[in-house]
Amino acid sequence: MKKVVVIGGGTGNFVVLRGLKNFPVDLSAIVSMADDGGSTGILRDELGVLPPGDVRQCLVALSDSSRLMRSLMSYRFENGGLQGHSFGNLLLSALEKVTGSFEKAVEEAGKILSIKGKVIPVTTHQTRLKMVLKNGKMLEGEGQVYVSREIDQGYSTIYLEPFPKADVHALDEIRNADLIVLGPGGLYTSLIPNLLVEGVSQALQKTQARKALVINLMNKHGQTTGFRASDYLRELQRFTGRDVFDFIIVNNGRPAAELIEIYADEGTLVENDLTDSRVIAADLLDNHKAEYSSADVLARHRAFIRHDAKKLAAELMAIVDNL
Repeated sequence: MKKVVVIGGGTGNFVVLRGLKNFPVDLSAIVSMADDGGSTGILRDELGVLPPGDVRQCLVALSDSSRLMRSLMSYRFENGGLQGHSFGNLLLSALEKVTGSFEKAVEEAGKILSIKGKVIPVTTHQTRLKMVLKNGKMLEGEGQVYVSREIDQGYSTIYLEPFPKADVHALDEIRNADLIVLGPGGLYTSLIPNLLVEGVSQALQKTQARKALVINLMNKHGQTTGFRASDYLRELQRFTGRDVFDFIIVNNGRPAAELIEIYADEGTLVENDLTDSRVIAADLLDNHKAEYSSADVLARHRAFIRHDAKKLAAELMAIVDNL
């Protein structure tokens, strides 16, 4: 059985894992620990725990338990003292306190959810994402980086403070993989934070695994204004040390014109300008038909322009089958 390792965070990891879990592969997710927004940020600050949000999403994606249990892990309280918190975040934080280890908490949560595969934090050290813009402004935390509209004016540096060492299990997964998948996901908030952890980029350079980059569907104004596929590749090369990718998967489908118009204030469709033999171009859009309004779409953070988990998994499995 081939070993596939997915690196990222948030909804990007969720889509890839949800698709691949239906195939006979040894599946692992290495998850960014830079998240500090919303429920996750409050739990980090008040309890001193590691950020559970992105890990929770990966656990739900890999779960073979009942729909009720998956819904429970994603349930978010709407009022009262727990308003804004998801049950899954609270469970992971409580398990970390009870077991004394975030890794053990994730392992136990995986048992509860009957996950197919493993979920591994890229580091078990507390750390914060920071970015210094060329105008001198400091963005402190993943939350500030995510909402910034100034990054497209240029940044001087992006780093994690304190500088964390990679979890040894994460490095082992990278070394022993047959295929490593990076992306899709927020370039500066989900992907690059993994590469900033000590040991990860070096492991990616040395591993014998083939490596696939999944390019995002949409740009985000401020972070990736006007980016094309080559811009994503160029930025990632800055942090991997060299171009490590054997495959670059890009979408060539086009969403409905009204959806593109609705999202115009938030971002634009990523255009492919790469022509080398590594490029795998396919219609990867989720074409699920639904009623929507402008307010509904923006409230769901581009929920109607998204990767189709089955289509993306099919492209990745075509690579795996030829390894």
